Amino acid sequence: MTITWTTEGTDGHARAGTLRTAHGEIATPVFMPVGTAGTVKAMTADAVRSTGAQIVLGNTYHLMLRPGADRVAAMGGLHRMMDWPGPILTDSGGFQVMSLARLRTMDADGVTFQSHLDGSRHRLTPERSIDIQHKLDATISMVLDECTPFPATEDQARDSMELSLRWAVRSRDAFVERDGYGLFGIVQGSTYPDLRKRSAESLLQHRFPGYAIGGLAVGEGQEKMFSMLDITLPHLPTDRPRYLMGVGTPDDMLGAVARGVDMFDCVMPTRAGRTARAYTARGVFNLRNARFAADDRPLDPGCRCPACSRHSRAYLHHLFRCEEMLGPMLLTWHNLTYYQGLMQGMRVAILAEQLERFSDIMRVGWQAGDEL
Repeated sequence: MTITWTTEGTDGHARAGTLRTAHGEIATPVFMPVGTAGTVKAMTADAVRSTGAQIVLGNTYHLMLRPGADRVAAMGGLHRMMDWPGPILTDSGGFQVMSLARLRTMDADGVTFQSHLDGSRHRLTPERSIDIQHKLDATISMVLDECTPFPATEDQARDSMELSLRWAVRSRDAFVERDGYGLFGIVQGSTYPDLRKRSAESLLQHRFPGYAIGGLAVGEGQEKMFSMLDITLPHLPTDRPRYLMGVGTPDDMLGAVARGVDMFDCVMPTRAGRTARAYTARGVFNLRNARFAADDRPLDPGCRCPACSRHSRAYLHHLFRCEEMLGPMLLTWHNLTYYQGLMQGMRVAILAEQLERFSDIMRVGWQAGDEL
């Protein structure tokens, strides 16, 4: 039996559900902190758990380069190695091959590339990607796809989408079925409605236990991203989870959940935490700003994280000005807590059929700013 998803409640197109896996249940909508190399940057596993995170993301490309999939397997798998017994989703590595690797040579079988770390040569095929994810012991694996560059002509997008469909079938055939584990297909097609529809309908023939929407949040803008979701989501089954890859801002997620997306991941909250930017109920603050130097208020009074419950804005400002590592640690902790609180708030609102009201309240707070 693979992973299963159950709808607990709906509000328009928005869904609150439960995803059951070999490593525990996940209440949706859900945000997955990115743990690229087997760690969520600047966070211990206990700290990540304290934010309310239920599932984290690992990455095939980075972990195949170091320490290597065989070494992770010898250590008991990624769950044991990084002290995360809960669910883990692994990206297939396709996006990183396109964005980071050097001297790529792609053919119908796979892609050969040089590591961005040391120039060593590697080969990634659908079968190899699935094998690596199996050795990592990923709860949810992703098919290998080509993340279509943006912008792309319709012909380029079609060729890329068709290659991803062929690789999806090969990934499915290579996947080892186990109770509580699953493989997600990925819808591609750039910003072309007919290609998105064709990609989704083709993937449905193979009955993946979950479906991801890839190739968005790559420069097309929020309006176009939402229009592609409006086109794509009606073609995906209602009894399977939908995952929007690499998204995003709090407002992006509000809009995507309202359209029927269940799962998200993004480096934004952790990267922002390392660069002094804080997501709060009153918008995004830059803690390097001089106006916080003598501000003794908590960063976000409604937040329970250590940055807000134990420290002041002035102290956080001081840490970043002095380049102390505690600053990024505390602010990453805060941002992930904020993101998890946002997802929990959306779930409660969906179950109460009040998502639109909840979204309006959140947006009013962001627009009002710190002076409200």
